[in-house]
Amino acid sequence: MQTNLADWARVSELGQEADEILRRCVHCGFCQATCPTYQVLGDELDSPRGRIYLIKELLEGQEPTQATQMHLDRCLTCRNCETTCPSGVEYGHLIDIGRKIVEEKVPRPLSQRLQRALLRKGLNSPLFAPAYKVGQAVRGLLPASLQKKVVEARPTGVRPDTRHHVKQVLLLTGCVQPTMMPTIDSATIRVLDRLGIGTQVAQGGGCCGALNFHLDDQDAARVQMRLNIDAWLPLIEAGKIEAIVMNASGCGAMVVEYAHHLRHDAAYAAKAQKVVALVRDIAEVVAPHAQALAAQLDTTRLPKRPAFHPPCTLQHWQGLRPLSEDLFVKLGLALQPFTETHLCCGSAGAYSVLQPEISTALRDRKLSQLNAAKPDLVLSSNIGCIGHLQSGTEIAVRHWIEVVDAALL
Repeated sequence: MQTNLADWARVSELGQEADEILRRCVHCGFCQATCPTYQVLGDELDSPRGRIYLIKELLEGQEPTQATQMHLDRCLTCRNCETTCPSGVEYGHLIDIGRKIVEEKVPRPLSQRLQRALLRKGLNSPLFAPAYKVGQAVRGLLPASLQKKVVEARPTGVRPDTRHHVKQVLLLTGCVQPTMMPTIDSATIRVLDRLGIGTQVAQGGGCCGALNFHLDDQDAARVQMRLNIDAWLPLIEAGKIEAIVMNASGCGAMVVEYAHHLRHDAAYAAKAQKVVALVRDIAEVVAPHAQALAAQLDTTRLPKRPAFHPPCTLQHWQGLRPLSEDLFVKLGLALQPFTETHLCCGSAGAYSVLQPEISTALRDRKLSQLNAAKPDLVLSSNIGCIGHLQSGTEIAVRHWIEVVDAALL
């Protein structure tokens, strides 16, 4: 693609980076077939190719409008287009740049500013946990729309003391997962304990930074990234941990890009690279021990017909879907095939709140494909996908590590 950058973009680091990405795009349109919003809306400007064109116009000097902002907002950042693109266009990085520039140039309506600020601050607040627990206590009294957002509390079981293990890992528990679905972290700790791996719970900035980053406050997200690095790096350099484990693929996708997001920070660029080098999805940690773990499972307690929904952050961002599914088969899970496994379920962090109509349409489309496989349980590996899918079905949706934990002898 040919570009003719405006003067301000030509001398800007972001402008130069965007130009390099734009020049790879050949407008072939392959991305159209795998873009969730284009599948739902059928609008060229709600496709990767259309959004790329909008960002190109922006960098060439055309003033963005609220319509520009709307089309960029509607992107789920699933990166399905990246795994489809034959030219290697880094669309995810490009839309981050486009959104930042548009946010600086186009004032949002007050209602949008308040909604986004409430999501950013509320989900990152220490008050979130007590407020959510109150919601769980009165869940039956809440309106149906709110009931779907509040996950019913389930017992977490006993967490073993794993400090005696020689091998230790750091577990990033995220900002909302310990409150909404603490069973995931407990199951992770128990399974790793069976494999002779001790778990230390990560301290730092709380959230990995994804919430702030995707809700128009990239600077606040980078503050959280630096706080996390400051908390984790001493453990890494002291040789006290062998990996930073992620059991929410959304968090993993963000943390593996710390080095990219802090690339212009002279004080943290090298530190971020050290952190990123140790990031592992829980499936990556368990996979080498698949045979030993399988021998410790009561297969009669495994679901008979599970279906696995691979989150976009697992399959498109990190490329870990093949490893994960191979692991599940080795553990004795008879995965049921279904169509459109590549498409986003519509969760995408806060997207289900900000774009409810598109999000619900994608959820229902995903569930219709899952239902066709007649599963007795739906598995996934990201809290956002699990909660979102569960809000539209009576079939139980669980993190796969919970299922493995429940089958331990």
